[in-house]
Amino acid sequence: MSTPTVTPRTGWPRAIAVGVLGSIIVGIVVLAFLWPAKTSTPQNLPVSVSGPAAAVTALEDAVAANAPGTFDFIAADGRDDAVAQIEQRKTYGAIILPEAPGATPEVLTAPAASAAATQMLSQIAAQLQAQLTQAVTAAGGDPTTAVVTVTPIVPLADSDPTGAGLAAASFPLTIGGMLGGVLIAFGVAGALRRLAALAGFGAGVGLVLTLVLHTWFEFIPGDFWLNALAISLSITATAAFIVGCSSLLGRAGLGIAVIVTMFIGNPLAAAATPWQFLPEPWGIIGQFLAPGASNALIRTVSYFPSADASAQWWILIGWTALGVILTIAGHYRSRVSGAAARAEAPRLTADDSALVGA
Repeated sequence: MSTPTVTPRTGWPRAIAVGVLGSIIVGIVVLAFLWPAKTSTPQNLPVSVSGPAAAVTALEDAVAANAPGTFDFIAADGRDDAVAQIEQRKTYGAIILPEAPGATPEVLTAPAASAAATQMLSQIAAQLQAQLTQAVTAAGGDPTTAVVTVTPIVPLADSDPTGAGLAAASFPLTIGGMLGGVLIAFGVAGALRRLAALAGFGAGVGLVLTLVLHTWFEFIPGDFWLNALAISLSITATAAFIVGCSSLLGRAGLGIAVIVTMFIGNPLAAAATPWQFLPEPWGIIGQFLAPGASNALIRTVSYFPSADASAQWWILIGWTALGVILTIAGHYRSRVSGAAARAEAPRLTADDSALVGA
């Protein structure tokens, strides 16, 4: 009869240590995702303002007194200039104060830029409406004829009126890039083969996700192929960094890449709120990481064709290039290590033979 295999039991100290370590890891993960929501606060929101100098100064002073540091007002030379600033993603909206007597203020919003910013500007419009109604009533006029107009300059798609779909898409983009990177790192051997797999994976996923987000769900408008290129580059940048770190440093490199991408880059991406709301300097740092640049690029090419997205394109190209360089460096490091090991083996054999002869 065969002797049954006895599985050795884990020692009590190790079992307790594993439980404690697991709880710490879960706590760190939860903290990484909840920290931006906890520390995010309305601040430094760029908003265009146009109108008579005295009226603009009075508005800025009133806002600074009631909500200090919330808005960063940028002067606009009339309504057309304010619209251009919004479409170029220099501001999240605008307040147009009347130049002519009897005219009413107008608030311009960009729901496609940020739902949170749009809500804040709508509150400003409500405050202006209350002041206007009070002034007209005191002058003996009809308050129903004095209305503050709220005009969405860049509205969201009809199929995604709240922007929830666009914001939710940022997380799958990060997860997809990480998953592809891990699969390539463990399933493909050879630097050139890994790079070829990266290119095929990025192109394929870009087309599939664009078909889902653009054609099927209609969460993102704009040009199909430009969206596909942006999504492909976003996916490839994340996957390339994963593959590169893994190629150079093995499992330790894979862990570093996951931490940078998932636990640092994704929470700092500011997919649901303006990046200005994050504590300084984390908001701007997040825009230089792959998840933040991806979110900004896709939103820009979808809704803001007049905006300059060159920074986001180059940031993602830079992450992709870094991954390629690390992959090639890992390949040559393995070759050098293998050659050194092969060269060492005969020398040891000769030394051992000499010792035996002696």
